[in-house]
Amino acid sequence: MFGIRIGVNPSWFIVLFLIIWSLSDEFRRVFDSDTEAFALAVVSALLFFGSILLHELGHALVSIRRGIEIDGIDLWLFGGVARMRRDSDSARTEFLVAVAGPLVTLAIVVGCALAGVAVAGTEGFGNAITFDSSAGVGPVDAVLGYLTWINAFLLVVNLLPGFPLDGGRIMRSIVWWRTGDRVRATRVAARLGLGFAYLLGAFGVYAVFVLGSSWGILDIVLAWFLGQAARVEEAQSTLASKLQAVSVADVMDAEPVAIPTGARLDQAFDEFFLRYGWPWFPVVDSAGRFAGVLRREQVEQVDPDDRRERTVAELVPGAPDGDLSVRVDDSLAALLRSEGLRRHGALMAVDRDGVLRGVVTLDRVRRALRASLPAS
Repeated sequence: MFGIRIGVNPSWFIVLFLIIWSLSDEFRRVFDSDTEAFALAVVSALLFFGSILLHELGHALVSIRRGIEIDGIDLWLFGGVARMRRDSDSARTEFLVAVAGPLVTLAIVVGCALAGVAVAGTEGFGNAITFDSSAGVGPVDAVLGYLTWINAFLLVVNLLPGFPLDGGRIMRSIVWWRTGDRVRATRVAARLGLGFAYLLGAFGVYAVFVLGSSWGILDIVLAWFLGQAARVEEAQSTLASKLQAVSVADVMDAEPVAIPTGARLDQAFDEFFLRYGWPWFPVVDSAGRFAGVLRREQVEQVDPDDRRERTVAELVPGAPDGDLSVRVDDSLAALLRSEGLRRHGALMAVDRDGVLRGVVTLDRVRRALRASLPAS
């Protein structure tokens, strides 16, 4: 959607089943037909995850507008996540990206509430929200009521000022803006998130052993996840501050072997692939700008007789994937967060004009890390 890949983690199906199962019981209190109750539960669960997707799209689209590329959006056990290729570079960007999702959720709450009141009236919609079985609630009212209260609940929880919740990111942006210290801001938000995780975990234990509610187990699991995420974010921020002075230019191979787009395929095969034995090479245009990557199997798929007549430009169109390159002035910390480096094992280092200046491999990054962070 909007050029952003949408993925689903297998754990998403677990929570989807649990929500449908739970909602089926709730709707069965209002509607006599098991089939109708189950159908409404399925529709409500899918619309709920649709609202989560819209929430994450809010984050993603603002990120793109602020110059941060998005690797994709994944729905999983605890909702959704927009995977940004790099972190925010200013407190303002951090705030705008963080607040975008909650604003979308708020719009969904208001929209569903207004639609519910228009359909059932104020009193009728209130009965729909509480699943009042004696009030003659209709199917549309019930679905709108569920979407209103569940999104309102998530909005409140998500705005709690603890990392990695959106409220924690908003808190980080405010502390970052006030102090000018990103690491300190992250530490504050992470510790607030850790405190919230402890409280949620304690409530989950109380729910399981005192209230006898099996849903408390989910609270405990969520608390563990939030606590781990807060610890990891604080550790990564501390590490990033140490690596901020090291740039991509410091770790790249500054003499990359590249194939020009105008080269014939037979030349590329003989003079590059057979000579060096590497499985791929970066390709550059006449101005030295990075145009993409040519792989050996691409050339081998072309008939040897045709290679004399065809050029590299026919196989490499000149519009490389964004996750294949990194800026030479980016920090090593930003490079470590790159999804492309993990996926491809190497990235092309380019300047502001897109000219290829070097190649960064995982091996060179590991060596730079060992040199920058000696064991104490």
